[in-house]
Amino acid sequence: MSAAQSTAVRLPRSAAARATSPAVGRPDVGRPAPAARPRLQVVRAPAHARTRVPFVLLCMSVLAASLLGALLLNTSMAQGEYERFALQTRLAQSAQSQQRISAQLDLAGSPAQLAAAARALGMEPSAGAGYLRLSDGAVLGNPVPAGAAG
Repeated sequence: MSAAQSTAVRLPRSAAARATSPAVGRPDVGRPAPAARPRLQVVRAPAHARTRVPFVLLCMSVLAASLLGALLLNTSMAQGEYERFALQTRLAQSAQSQQRISAQLDLAGSPAQLAAAARALGMEPSAGAGYLRLSDGAVLGNPVPAGAAG
């Protein structure tokens, strides 16, 4: 139906005959009859219901992306934890090595070890000690050569 046909309203025959016949003894003789309200009205077609498929797909993709992000975050954190453990183990090994070397250095710096190392190099202990005063160059004490004491 076109828009022009759908707006046209037909009046019943008796109402159409009264509107066109001359009115006798009526006060509204020269006036046209008021238009009667039509019983039928034009209505719009029902609105199409929106489909929910795009919304559901969007929700599913957001859920999948968040799960994938959580998986990647968990994996990278686990990898970082393995690296931290390896570095912590290496640090502990380095600390042990440092303690071992420090203990060896303390042992080598002890007076008994220094005397043994000096004897191994051919040095002899001195019997008399002498000191040199640097301000005036004076020799204090009774210095004697190491080999001459015996």
